[in-house]
Amino acid sequence: MPKNKTKPISTAIEDYLKAIWLVAQDASASTNDLALQLKISAPSVSSMLGKLREQNFVHYEPYRGVRLTEKGEREALRLLRRHRLIETFLLEHLGYDWGEVHEEAEKLEHAVSDTFTERLDTFLGHPSHDPHGDPIPTLKGKLPVTPNTPFAELSIGETLKIARLMSQDKDVLTYLKSLAIEPSKELQLVKREPVGGLVHVEIDGAETVLSKELAMLIRGEVIV
Repeated sequence: MPKNKTKPISTAIEDYLKAIWLVAQDASASTNDLALQLKISAPSVSSMLGKLREQNFVHYEPYRGVRLTEKGEREALRLLRRHRLIETFLLEHLGYDWGEVHEEAEKLEHAVSDTFTERLDTFLGHPSHDPHGDPIPTLKGKLPVTPNTPFAELSIGETLKIARLMSQDKDVLTYLKSLAIEPSKELQLVKREPVGGLVHVEIDGAETVLSKELAMLIRGEVIV
């Protein structure tokens, strides 16, 4: 008799599992949050969540949110590892810029095998974080520790060593890059406006102004 083979997971299921993890990680995600993340309607999300529950990828009750099972989390982190390694390769070796790598990796992550992923990891020297500073899950699904203090929470005069930019938006990343705001750089809070949430910052000896929303996306470790 032929041996039983594991049925491949569809692209749609992979996208849902990754989206649930990105929205909630160890907590529960709402249907509306997932709809926003996936850019589809809430009823469509509800329908798919029922199918994912039947396949033991999620724990789901209507109106009470969804969270990944151990099986679902394993698959989500496997795809996330692949995505972030591809982003790193595109940026470091193929001349892509920050604003391009996410969309391209979204397409490629479903087309390559686990064998390719692990050979890519070896080729890249086993990086722990991608170009945006997002942690790359290990082969066993563990996430490296990443400093996560939001720049918006600093006091005047304090400096943040940037570890991560919490966005995949092309325009946001391109704009931050144009200001030299990127992982490993040091960003100092110079002044906070009394209204409007604007903050004056200094990086590489130059001063600029950021909105509170942008400042919340910049995460790292307070060093001064």
